[in-house]
Amino acid sequence: MFQDDLGRVASAIQAGFDRLLDDFPDLPMAQGMRYATRGGKRLRGFLVIEGARLHGVGQDRALWPAMAIEAVHAYSLVHDDLPCMDDDALRRGLPTVHIKWDEGTAVLVGDALQALGFELAAHENVGPAEVRANLALSLARASGARGMVLGQALDIAAETTGVPLTLDQITALQVGKTGALFCWAAEAGARLAGADIAPLGAYASALGLAFQITDDILDVEGDAATVGKAVGKDADAGKATFVSLLGLDGAKRRATELVEESCAALTVYGDAAENLKQAARFVIARRN
Repeated sequence: MFQDDLGRVASAIQAGFDRLLDDFPDLPMAQGMRYATRGGKRLRGFLVIEGARLHGVGQDRALWPAMAIEAVHAYSLVHDDLPCMDDDALRRGLPTVHIKWDEGTAVLVGDALQALGFELAAHENVGPAEVRANLALSLARASGARGMVLGQALDIAAETTGVPLTLDQITALQVGKTGALFCWAAEAGARLAGADIAPLGAYASALGLAFQITDDILDVEGDAATVGKAVGKDADAGKATFVSLLGLDGAKRRATELVEESCAALTVYGDAAENLKQAARFVIARRN
């Protein structure tokens, strides 16, 4: 059921982007936006849709914030792949935006996708003005200097100093870099309904960390053809990761513990949260 539902959500999000972006001027920027929003697991968008369903909010309203988080996530990948950041030539098995076009276009694509994310979160079809404002404000905090960008800044600072981070420091970094957008995605459904965001926030906090630990594991165990991007870069750079600090087996155990914590946070929803539990298990079972 989970895989089928994930596929249906992914298709709905893709169809939404196709409709929306087809109306943009046919410039390299718009071409890059369409390119960057194709494919991917759509897990963050799925969390929005499922969280909304738990609170009786239909997909007609939830699809807009689901697309919003996927647009912001896509922007972050486009910019993260740039030579001045992680300098990656491959993403989802395809050339990154700056490789397919150029660096200037990639910057504009990322900028436009970030702005689009806020436009979608505040779309009139989402609901009352106060709900849209709440979603936009919380997305700004999750994606900016209090969240994802803060995590990225801490990551760059660590690379600049050359001093390996401790486990606590890596955890704090990833709470922003990876976890903040997961939390926003999971909490969005409760925000749509004006409900308590705490259970879904606790769920996503553990989920986001498990996701990042699995990324570190895949960087060691995976291959580029399956993962869809370069692997082994962290080890080559001597970068501290969950694997380098916990060991491969220790990292896998910690990821499993976090999934159990994540599922336990959903107890309040009973059996209705089974899809979200399956999503948490999927995070550590994935191969890309």
